[in-house]
Amino acid sequence: MNLDRYTFNSNSSYLDFEFQSEGPKGKIKKVVRFSPQNANGITYFNLGFGDVNPETGNIDDLSKSNNGDRDKILATIAQNYQNFKYLWIRWWQMATI
Repeated sequence: MNLDRYTFNSNSSYLDFEFQSEGPKGKIKKVVRFSPQNANGITYFNLGFGDVNPETGNIDDLSKSNNGDRDKILATIAQNYQNFKYLWIRWWQMATI
């Protein structure tokens, strides 16, 4: 994917990816979080995304920051998903061998 995107960091489990949106409203911290879920013995992951509330540190998935960089944010989320998928599929394959 050759779209413009933000530089991001992940935690050691590769379940949280953080980056900063930059635009007319300044820098806004964003998080993409992959949360493991289990239903009937099947594990799957939910993708959550939102702004980090600077006062609480919680992820606000209802915020509308409108920082003028939607396409760059979506490209960053897509790259986060690609990294998550690659790393977790490799881990899952090694764990089941």
